[in-house]
Amino acid sequence: MTHDDVTTAATAPGAAHGADPLWSRAADRIREEIARRGLTAGSKLPPERELCTRLDISRVTLRRALHHLVEQDLVTSSHGRGWFVAAQQPPTPAREWPKDLESFTATARRKHMRPSSLVLRHDTVTASLDDADRLDVPAGTPLMRLERVRLLNDVRIALDRTLLVADLAPDLTRTDFRGASLFEELRRWGVEPERAEATIEARTADAELAGHLGIAEGAPVLVLDQTVYARENRPMLLSTVEYSGDRYRLRTTLQTD
Repeated sequence: MTHDDVTTAATAPGAAHGADPLWSRAADRIREEIARRGLTAGSKLPPERELCTRLDISRVTLRRALHHLVEQDLVTSSHGRGWFVAAQQPPTPAREWPKDLESFTATARRKHMRPSSLVLRHDTVTASLDDADRLDVPAGTPLMRLERVRLLNDVRIALDRTLLVADLAPDLTRTDFRGASLFEELRRWGVEPERAEATIEARTADAELAGHLGIAEGAPVLVLDQTVYARENRPMLLSTVEYSGDRYRLRTTLQTD
């Protein structure tokens, strides 16, 4: 999952249109085609000219994508003969939406993008009745509030609002979250996020959200709301992440039993 530092089970944080380098998107499509067609080790890929036409890319971009797949041991080349599926079994197609609990930062790095944040609020508040109920703490318990605009390659992707039980990692109130990953900082304290329960729904952006994301009021957004749990099923944080609908792509793989 992913949220900002949790986007979800399943975020990935996601990707902005145009934020992925062209060669990276081409590599993803080649990888997916290998899996979709069930190509086995030694199967030959289409000629470079055909791949360039299919993917609408240049030969230089194609070769960068293919060399990236070579580095991942997914394809191999044979001089004068072309490109082939490597001996290693091709993995499941890449997903923008991971199936494991994964931070926004980790998702961005996996997609070869640069994550950063604009910190809007970073302070301590007391738990409301609703927050206390979800976090299984008494009302009035100190919570660290962290609100950030999340960026990929300097493109505004999402507004992330997080409430964390403050006594889990007291020094986080002094952390600079413009570049730091919340999950990575929690792990320094020995706090390991283990699972999340999430809901996802489509909404439209109000004026405040539109201003933060640089989109039009009323534009579509994808809202991820989740409760993240640590060991022994202890709720540790609440996260609401609102993704710009035209900058976030959700793609996964479904298969029959």
